Amino acid sequence: MEMETRRMRRFVSHQRPNNTLLPLHAPSSSSTHLSNTVSFFYSDYKFTFFNKPIYLFGRRYAKFFRLWFSIGVGFALSLMLAVTLILFWELATALHLCGDSIKFRSIAAELLFGFPHLLSGLRLSLADAGYICISTVISVFVHEFGHALTATSEGVQIEYVAIFVAVLFPGALVAFNDELLQALPHLTSLRIYSAGIWHNAVCCAACGLTLFLLPLLLFPFYSSDHGPMVLDVPPTSPLFGYLAPGDVIRSVDNVPIINAQEWLRLNTLTYDNQFKTINISQHIGDLGVLNNTKGYCVPSLVTEAGKMTELLESQHVCPGERTAFVKLSCSDNITLDDGQNKTELSNGRWNIYCLNAKDVVKRDKCGDGWGLATSKGSSCLCSQDEFCLAPVQEPGMVWVEITYSSPSHECLHEENRFPVSKTSDLKETNCNATFIFVGDVISMAHSIHLTSYQPRWGPKIVAYFPNFLERILIWTFHVSLALALLNGLPVYCLDGESILEETLSHFTSLSPRKRKKVLRLCLLGGLLVSLFGLLRLLL
Repeated sequence: MEMETRRMRRFVSHQRPNNTLLPLHAPSSSSTHLSNTVSFFYSDYKFTFFNKPIYLFGRRYAKFFRLWFSIGVGFALSLMLAVTLILFWELATALHLCGDSIKFRSIAAELLFGFPHLLSGLRLSLADAGYICISTVISVFVHEFGHALTATSEGVQIEYVAIFVAVLFPGALVAFNDELLQALPHLTSLRIYSAGIWHNAVCCAACGLTLFLLPLLLFPFYSSDHGPMVLDVPPTSPLFGYLAPGDVIRSVDNVPIINAQEWLRLNTLTYDNQFKTINISQHIGDLGVLNNTKGYCVPSLVTEAGKMTELLESQHVCPGERTAFVKLSCSDNITLDDGQNKTELSNGRWNIYCLNAKDVVKRDKCGDGWGLATSKGSSCLCSQDEFCLAPVQEPGMVWVEITYSSPSHECLHEENRFPVSKTSDLKETNCNATFIFVGDVISMAHSIHLTSYQPRWGPKIVAYFPNFLERILIWTFHVSLALALLNGLPVYCLDGESILEETLSHFTSLSPRKRKKVLRLCLLGGLLVSLFGLLRLLL
């Protein structure tokens, strides 16, 4: 990523005869003198067979490219100004000269580096590393291709193209004739230096537009908005054995799921609202939380069979595979009296019901924690001979009801999968099933691989293509944005150095000596402030 100095990295000086018409490719003698670099931290390979096609293309559409990259100059200068102001704002925040900007830093981190969970735990899978490498190659290619096009449109010859690997990161660069570049007007040079940033910004816009139109582009081959389909369930996933490749997730807590993004969003929302579930050890005599949780309408005969009275302070474990439930207290619906009054509740005594969860989840839902299910009238409405019972949760554990459909008929015979609840908004089919997950829903949600697109025909392998394309587009957006912002910084060794130098030469009347001093001062200050801002962003 643009890690070498401008004068040494991009522009190579060769002694050539004075002529006005540039050759279409480097002479054969130049090609023979190209030496590849191989070391432990850096290796590259230089070649010249792209010189002629790029030069012909740039010269053929020279008028269009001059206009196109003139727009890029305005964008690059605006970006450099914006990034500089943001960095100084961060510096002022650190010095307590203005308010904090934690929200801004979180947004910037998400845009630059992807999803927040990758930053918090640095959980980067091998597949993500592969996507980052591919996206880096694409972003750097787009960046360097922008420099090459604008240079050739101005008649500057390409010396060679090189691909390299610095440490573990791949990249590419284009080298030009330094003498010919120095003879160009400052505005022309500014177009060349700004072209990489401009092309990265256009690449971000193209990725965003493609992601937005992806359902339409894939419509002839894939259907969408019918629920995310499971691509893979690793053996380490808590859902292993419950979901299988090809299953389609229909709902979470009775809320329909349309795509993979909603699966993550709803599980995150469930995690944020987990305080609404009943916790014996944390809510002594607190009746307010009982009005906002998940419950099931259980007949009184069933509840009496599993009824036990325990103190809140004690730790209770139901025998066998049974689950502890408690009665929800609903002010608008107290249909039965199970012998438990408010005095007993305030004294820390509950009626605990140890019931078989597989039988309970077949019942109608009640309570306020079921999303769309609570919009059908009273949240605790059950029949006259039923109680509204809610499962007891341990600290940090969340009860989530997941409904899915399977393309196979094996779901009819598996004992660990439960029929769809009667109150579900989903159309019940033979292979619709529901199971309960109790645990950390955030880890659970990220433990399986989903796709929002289901192939209309073809082998199973084609189901992976939309997910691959989505990940490439998302990571290319982030990497291109990061590359544009980094090269917009007024620091040494990046495009910002040359852009700032040409800007001072073109828009100011300073003498060369004063201009050089101003440039050094700006670059040094920009480097220090940028390092400080990067540390603040990461920490």
